[in-house]
Amino acid sequence: MTPEEKLKELGFELQTPNAPIANYVPWVRTGNLVYLSGQGPNRVGDSSLPEYDGKVGERYSIEEGYKAAQQTAFNLMCALKDATGDLSKVKRIVKVLGMVNGTPDFADQPKVINGCSDLLVEVFGDKGKHARSAVGMGSLPNNIPVEIELIAEVED
Repeated sequence: MTPEEKLKELGFELQTPNAPIANYVPWVRTGNLVYLSGQGPNRVGDSSLPEYDGKVGERYSIEEGYKAAQQTAFNLMCALKDATGDLSKVKRIVKVLGMVNGTPDFADQPKVINGCSDLLVEVFGDKGKHARSAVGMGSLPNNIPVEIELIAEVED
């Protein structure tokens, strides 16, 4: 099963990614590496307000943060499809940087970012296993609960 078929089976339909909200590009390819700019859990195809708005540990539980990270992983895969034309070209998800907008005492960032990691592994199998950082932030743009960056190795 291709990554795109797996996503469809899981109820996700790949779409054109949203345009950046500032002066940057959504992805850069250099050699066989694709660097994806940070994405949040906003709905793909709707560049208005994010679907999520608030801090984990205050407005959102760990489980809700996990869902936000899962939605963010989907948004990253939309950008990766835009960069490659076909998710089957992904040779390996190399690195994930997950940032969690949490309360000052929130310390379960890894549990939140697992939403992203789990979906990547479910879609790409062993190719989806990656190095990762999960860190806390005092705030994120538009008050989103998570922002995630990704680096992928791809083949032509």
